[in-house]
Amino acid sequence: MLSVTQLTKQVATHSGELTILNDIEFQVDSGESVAIVGASGSGKSTLLSLMAGLDAPTSGSVILSGQDITQLDEDARAQFRAQNVGFVFQSFHLLTTLTALENVALPLEIKNGKGAYDEAKKLLERVGLGDRVDHYPNQMSGGEQQRVAIARAFAAEPSILFADEPTGNLDTKTGQNIIELLFELNQSKGTTLVLVTHDLKLADRCDRQLELSAGQLIRDSLRDSENDKKASEATDA
Repeated sequence: MLSVTQLTKQVATHSGELTILNDIEFQVDSGESVAIVGASGSGKSTLLSLMAGLDAPTSGSVILSGQDITQLDEDARAQFRAQNVGFVFQSFHLLTTLTALENVALPLEIKNGKGAYDEAKKLLERVGLGDRVDHYPNQMSGGEQQRVAIARAFAAEPSILFADEPTGNLDTKTGQNIIELLFELNQSKGTTLVLVTHDLKLADRCDRQLELSAGQLIRDSLRDSENDKKASEATDA
């Protein structure tokens, strides 16, 4: 589903070039859930942006659903995202002039246009907002807005969903409800899930954790588990 190879991101500063990410490599299987963890400033959100095609790397490649998105121009990346990628952000990113129903229907209209509002209503009912379809974002709580954002992210049935601190602006109880909803939809729709989080409960729910420090990948829980298994087998032999 996702292959990241020698991914590096550098930016120019007054004091010289700053390396945000350095030679990152890993793969993610279809249907897998992966948490990207690490201290603030470790490069987590930058990595998410590069994987989703929101930004371009200095070097390296990101192959998503068989397409090397680092070889696409900005317009082509935007078209690819509309067809294949879903997003959930910490700050919701709902369109304030659209109702909940219209926010969720928008990606469906962009993708195929057929039955967009009927499908959007079903999704809002599924996330517990069937009675709020005509409400605008400023008429809803933070948790309700995030549920709309999740319904919108899953609306076009993306092959992969990226989430950047999806529980960051929510209280503990509401955040837990959002976690349950994310994984329920992840499992029922078979969508690959890659998220950035400081929430250890959310990270622990994922199949795998990738830890960044100072722009480098310092831990891959799947790789470490496989290495431990090989070491144990070698000892037993």
